[in-house]
Amino acid sequence: MSDKKVGVIGAGIMGTGVAQVLTQHDFHVVLIDLNEEILEHARNAIRNNVRFQAFQASDKSRVNDPDDIVGRIQFTSDYTPLENAFFVIENVTEKWDAKQAVYPQLDAVCPEETVYAVDTSCFSITRVGALTERPDRVVGLHFMNPVSMKPTIEMIRGYHTSEQTLHIAENLLARMGMDCVLVNDSPGFVSNRVLMLAVNEAIYLLQEQVATAAQVDQIFKKCFAHKMGPLETADLIGLDTILYSVEALYESFNDNKYRPCPLLRKMVDAGLLGRKSGQGFYSYKGAD
Repeated sequence: MSDKKVGVIGAGIMGTGVAQVLTQHDFHVVLIDLNEEILEHARNAIRNNVRFQAFQASDKSRVNDPDDIVGRIQFTSDYTPLENAFFVIENVTEKWDAKQAVYPQLDAVCPEETVYAVDTSCFSITRVGALTERPDRVVGLHFMNPVSMKPTIEMIRGYHTSEQTLHIAENLLARMGMDCVLVNDSPGFVSNRVLMLAVNEAIYLLQEQVATAAQVDQIFKKCFAHKMGPLETADLIGLDTILYSVEALYESFNDNKYRPCPLLRKMVDAGLLGRKSGQGFYSYKGAD
């Protein structure tokens, strides 16, 4: 088993970001998703992200070659290459059925010592651990978007998560140049118990015509010095991910304060998902 080989399951926004940062820190990455179309989109996204980093860098001698980074990632829909991975980071969509399908496939190929990290914004790490035969080796790693620009993450200890697993995860993050804040397990943890509630409430304000999207965001940026307002943040995360997360919190806590705003559901149904679709609370068409 190689201590440099890491599997990344899910080639969406978070998965591609995690795979990119791992590769830039000399890990051997296997990026897995359902089909070649998704994987090709991931290749292009990583290539563009690395180019953007190079454009922004003040020290051009330390930038990465986009084709080199992409070329060092194994893109596949096959789990078999994980048979000697020491660590796997799961980033599939925030739907329980999708996550549930991943872990039996991991157990079938990964060594017993392999640590599973769940990159989720809402699901209980203890609940995910129950899907595996190694709940003591399951930990939550809630990466922030964009991964390459957010050096601190939320680490979550599940009920069965061992101290050794936490140590391995902390060491991996250190090798990625990242830090963490360790919290205990609860749906939504700290960040999304607060953030998703704020975003959902901001969408209610928009639905009730209390303010425009720009006005809501200006309050938070100009009055509280936030870099982004809640609706800009929602567009960055993806409105579908916001909806799935709020639904999961609503289901977990049975509390009406997490009831998804009807406008949020309507926008997701209409395909207005934010930056990734080109239109959300703001328009991004032609922004690239």
